[in-house]
Amino acid sequence: MLQGTGSDVGKSLLVAGLCRAFTRRGLTVRPFKPQNMSNNAAVTADGGEIGRAQALQARACGVPPVTDMNPVLLKPQTDVGAQVVVQGRVWGNAAARDYQALKGRLLPAALDSFRRIASEADLVLVEGAGSASEVNLRDGDIANMGFAEAANLPVALVADIDRGGVIAAVVGTWTLLPPPERARLIGYVINKFRGDPSLFDGGLARIDAETGLPCFGIVPYFPDARRLPAEDAVAVETRGTAGTDRTIRIAVPVLSRIANFDDLDPLAAEPDVSLTMATGPLPGDADLVILPGSKATIADLHHLRARGWDIDIAAHVRRGGAVLGLCAGFQMLGRTVRDPRGIEAPPGETPGLSLLDAETDLTPDKSLTEATGTEIASGEAVRGYEMHMGRTTGPALARPMLRLGDRPDGAVSPDGRIMGCYLHGLFASDAFRHAFLARLRDRAPAGIAYDHQVDHTLDALAAHLETHLDLDALLTGAAPVG
Repeated sequence: MLQGTGSDVGKSLLVAGLCRAFTRRGLTVRPFKPQNMSNNAAVTADGGEIGRAQALQARACGVPPVTDMNPVLLKPQTDVGAQVVVQGRVWGNAAARDYQALKGRLLPAALDSFRRIASEADLVLVEGAGSASEVNLRDGDIANMGFAEAANLPVALVADIDRGGVIAAVVGTWTLLPPPERARLIGYVINKFRGDPSLFDGGLARIDAETGLPCFGIVPYFPDARRLPAEDAVAVETRGTAGTDRTIRIAVPVLSRIANFDDLDPLAAEPDVSLTMATGPLPGDADLVILPGSKATIADLHHLRARGWDIDIAAHVRRGGAVLGLCAGFQMLGRTVRDPRGIEAPPGETPGLSLLDAETDLTPDKSLTEATGTEIASGEAVRGYEMHMGRTTGPALARPMLRLGDRPDGAVSPDGRIMGCYLHGLFASDAFRHAFLARLRDRAPAGIAYDHQVDHTLDALAAHLETHLDLDALLTGAAPVG
């Protein structure tokens, strides 16, 4: 199990790289994360949902993602509450304080999933969540040492030197752990190093003197990590691109509960696309505004108006700009969003942006399905997944954006400039992406094969870790404790 000395230290990326590295060595490898908190989720082959990071890690292993890889997923809806997904299905909503009492009851489900995953693998790489030393959250823990003890796992710590304080992070974590949990530690990894690693020799010596733990390696910063889907919104504002020579300008308002923002990664990968993740006013020279997914449609409509983005979008449309809504963003484009049963928050409704003649009712049933089809305007193939709660109706749906199998999806305005759909991941389809961007501006396609780029980056990450980590020592330490 890889546990962090803090959040965003690079655990997800390291697990993905190790999954690919050990798979290339001929081992049957599987990823596992007992508890994840993220609104960036993926639909699995068995019809559920898990964190996007575990889906990427499954890809690194060369297998389809399944719900057992992430049995507990928390999807934040408010500052103090989240939707709880257990083994791929919505269990309900819980406030943060209530979840602390609930999580111990979810341990059997996490262990059940882990045992199934372990039964088909030579090696399971388990990812922790947040910090290993969050003593205030230790009772009933299923994310870090609580799960490691229940499943009898050895633990390697991951620490991020790029943020500073890495010696204190490793030594402090070791100090705060009680002796039985310290005994599970087999070593640590220093991640995101920049510069000459020999300059850290004194740091390694001090950590050894304080803890006796070996270092499995110092991993240099891996800049191509930006080419891989990110796990959560911690890094969302760094996902954009910029450059005065870029032809097509796309603006995305960063909603307070933005979800599935990896929809945007294939666009950011295009060399002639400038993608702005906006937290302030939307740029006035954008060709396209994309309203992304959200875990709380009504709350984010209020957030959108509070930031003045509704005014910016209206001005953008008057200038002749295009608008695309994805999932919750599609719902926001309509006249009204209603939540009569209090699915996301107290029952109520709010006006949408009225850019499409449609309205949405939020419903308790959640659509979770992989889908393929075509974009009607171009005839190009699309593929992706649906993950939403709600039903959209209205005259605008008579002009659908997509056809998925034998059914329509989404809507397009009569002039073709306002459009929306429920399909996540559609921009990973290369021919569709190129045709869509060409409608915004004349361009010569760059020829990027997005899926190939992701796999090439995973291979490069695996080679990076092979060079800088002692993978043999990690395997030696991977036996059950005791």
